[in-house]
Amino acid sequence: MMRSLLSHDRAGAFGSPRYRFARYNFDWPLFLSVALIAVIGVINLYSATSVAKTQLQDVYIQQIYWLFVGGLVAAFVAAIDYRHYERLAYGFYLFGIVLLVLVFVLGRDIRGSSRWVSLGFFSFQPSEFMKLFLVVALAKHYHADPETGPRTLKDLIAPAAIAAVPMMLVLKQPDLGTALILALILISICSLMQIRARSLVTLLVSASVLGPVVWTYVLKDYQRQRVMSFLNPEANILGANWHAHHARVAVGSGGWFGHGFMRGTQNQYLFLPDQQTDFPFPVFAEDWGFFGSVFLVILYGFLVIWSIRVASLARDRFGSALAIGIGALIFWQALFNLGMVLGLLPVVGVTLPLFSYGGSSVLTVLIGIGLLMNVSIRRSGGVPIRASARLGAV
Repeated sequence: MMRSLLSHDRAGAFGSPRYRFARYNFDWPLFLSVALIAVIGVINLYSATSVAKTQLQDVYIQQIYWLFVGGLVAAFVAAIDYRHYERLAYGFYLFGIVLLVLVFVLGRDIRGSSRWVSLGFFSFQPSEFMKLFLVVALAKHYHADPETGPRTLKDLIAPAAIAAVPMMLVLKQPDLGTALILALILISICSLMQIRARSLVTLLVSASVLGPVVWTYVLKDYQRQRVMSFLNPEANILGANWHAHHARVAVGSGGWFGHGFMRGTQNQYLFLPDQQTDFPFPVFAEDWGFFGSVFLVILYGFLVIWSIRVASLARDRFGSALAIGIGALIFWQALFNLGMVLGLLPVVGVTLPLFSYGGSSVLTVLIGIGLLMNVSIRRSGGVPIRASARLGAV
């Protein structure tokens, strides 16, 4: 099947007249904003690990490798017309479910959570890739849904079930942060649908009723402790609040202009834990201050707004849902990460896209960017007349 897809799209990737319009529609703003975030992220990783233990000192080099590999995969994903992915959407989804199940068989336990599958020479986190598989599966469902009027709760059962299966498996690992991201991806894509007011009220009432049940029977003790620590940030600073406290201190320490590259005291004196994964932003804020932090937030904001623009110009509902799903993935991850380091949200262990170290995270985001570029290149607007006339069977 993959050979047939490649043979069908090879010309599109390498210059056939039928796909020549792609070079006119290459999304430079999307490419440049992603590249800028990635480059700043590598520089920040160098600063974050400059005084760390030996095994962390080459983290920024490994990140460059992952960005290179992820860029190649993203280019491959962007070259194949995204409508082919619609045909394979549920296959990708089932593959992701199998990977999540394998976590409980081959998973490697880290800090009490089993989220990684180790293949000896390579370890990866299936829940990261499941975010993309869920986006594609929900986009297919949305595209195939014949309903054009307001949806009822009955109409939402199918997409909710699609998201519920990976959410339960991820919660079992346990990984509350990723489970929340999956739920918010579902809500973001469902926002494309028109839902009856009565159904929305019923959903809100049901969520308020289920809240205490989730708190008591679903969340683990350490997860409840994190929420309580968030509500009382000055308590237990030497224990559960250590991460959040020193993250806030580092952000405040940066002032308006920062201490300068590799001069942040909280990082240099090793007060910041997990500075290469969950807490890279405090390192950046301490080095570059308020103005540098605002610039980074603007880059993420532009990326999310641009994904909405791509969705508005998409040629079909599948493309619109794909773009919204990828934008939601980036938005919610950035919001959770920045929120927890600023003390606005509980610590849930969510990475900052393209900024945090991690092969699975980097690959997931860049493949998502490849899908977004795919939809943008084949958008309905801005295609030269001669080129669009050749689209025919595309």
